[in-house]
Amino acid sequence: MRYATIGGQAVIEGVMMRNGNDYAVAVRKPDQTIEVKKDQYIGLNARWHMKKIPIIRGVLSFIDSLVLGMSTLTYSASFFEDEEEAEKAKEKDSKSDAVFMGLTVALSVVIAVVLFMLTPFFISSLFGKVIKSPMTLAVIEGLIRIAIFFIYIVAISQMKDIQRVFMYHGAEHKTINCIEHGAELTPENAAKYSRLHKRCGTSFLFFVMIVSVIFCFFITAQSQVMRIVIRLALLPLIAGVSYEIIKLAGNSDNPVVNLLSKPGMWVQNMTTKEPDDSMIEVAICAVEKVFDWREWQEKNNEL
Repeated sequence: MRYATIGGQAVIEGVMMRNGNDYAVAVRKPDQTIEVKKDQYIGLNARWHMKKIPIIRGVLSFIDSLVLGMSTLTYSASFFEDEEEAEKAKEKDSKSDAVFMGLTVALSVVIAVVLFMLTPFFISSLFGKVIKSPMTLAVIEGLIRIAIFFIYIVAISQMKDIQRVFMYHGAEHKTINCIEHGAELTPENAAKYSRLHKRCGTSFLFFVMIVSVIFCFFITAQSQVMRIVIRLALLPLIAGVSYEIIKLAGNSDNPVVNLLSKPGMWVQNMTTKEPDDSMIEVAICAVEKVFDWREWQEKNNEL
């Protein structure tokens, strides 16, 4: 099976789909109509011509995903603000929007680093009084990190709004799977396909957890401060390596690669839920704004 170039994410009551520099956000508004916005996002990889450089392209893609993801989430949420808040949002100029978005992304990264990197390190350090093996401590740290990751997903999945986001996440995957399997893209057809996909961001995050465990094996500094500094310094490399793994997984049907993809796919069962047809309809609207799936399928059939 050949994999399409399109990808995306779920937003508040909608789906964002991206194909190259083009992206579209489709949102089911409170009046039940679908609003679709198409725009361009020139990411760091495109601007700096880094698409062919392994590892570095993964780091830049991760940054681009955070920026565009936060921007489209904010856009989708604007349809559900009260009138006063919406009016204030309209009065903001593009410069203040950019500053706000930059601060939001930076704060999100800081929170993620503290929660998923530093917290497991400090908890595992408590075992250092009775466990002297650095490798054993690295494994404990990794297990704690994965446990926190699962606890976080379970906790947010209890929120009603997040449950609906997870349903739209499933709709996003179903539409892409429908295209890639050569079927006519309709809500009825897409509903038949899996809500899981090998190129999902959830799988990427899971690989980040696993790769970080492997990298931590090789941190031998005695100073606790230096161990923290080295962990933080390795974060871009960990993200870059994880990106290369998910890129390989998303473009290969090799049995070994498929086996490596299984854990990430299993985690997706927690971050995707079965959508209804109206949600799939929204995802299709986003797809069709940026991706000619009929032409893609025709070319695919010719190969």
